[in-house]
Amino acid sequence: MAHPRVRLNLAWLFIVLSTVIVFSILVKLGFWQLERAQYKADLQQALSHRQSAAALSYSRLLDLSRLQAINGFKLQASVTPISQDIFLLDNQVYQGRVGYLALQALKVNESNLWLLVELGFVPASLDRNELPKVEPIITPSELVGRVYQKQINPMSSELMAEASWPKRIQNLNISQLSELIDRPLANFVLQPNSISNSDYPHPWQPIPLSSQKHQGYAVQWFSMAAVFSLIMGYLFFKKIKQRDNN
Repeated sequence: MAHPRVRLNLAWLFIVLSTVIVFSILVKLGFWQLERAQYKADLQQALSHRQSAAALSYSRLLDLSRLQAINGFKLQASVTPISQDIFLLDNQVYQGRVGYLALQALKVNESNLWLLVELGFVPASLDRNELPKVEPIITPSELVGRVYQKQINPMSSELMAEASWPKRIQNLNISQLSELIDRPLANFVLQPNSISNSDYPHPWQPIPLSSQKHQGYAVQWFSMAAVFSLIMGYLFFKKIKQRDNN
């Protein structure tokens, strides 16, 4: 059986090691948030540069999309509405209102790959069984706007399309949507600057959390590390003082 002093020393060693591990984790989380802040700042700069550049052709953007993320690039494309079917992306919020993003798949004149076009935000009814009526694009059009690619959520990425039209979907899974309509789709969505027959608003949030948010989170993690080290240091020296007195 271990001597009481040995057991006490082992207990103190465990406490010290646990303190160091927890402190290291908190500091590491702070630096990780700083890295994310820098990444978001670089991304915002890239988005600003893309918005100031000239619009690209559809074929050029398709080539770029195979090599990199293309959020924020400007696109100009001639489209033809073969189908007027509308998809409603569920659980969207714009200016405090809950609703849908209305989407329509259009044939691009210069390519076999169809293009998913965002018609805009449509408020939802209080009755979940009542779907909004959305005006589709019904004539060949020349569209100019910016494109985006939704990040896949590994916890929930299934399309989960309902049976009726307009068809409510839970996630923007373009590959499954392509299978549903039996048409090849590009892996991005066009958000037009304007559509002739509608005035639906177009929410734009390519970066969910800004670099300033991540910097704020970093400060929180570093603050927690500092407070934790002060508390543990106080308790440690208080215990040492009590042992010396005894």
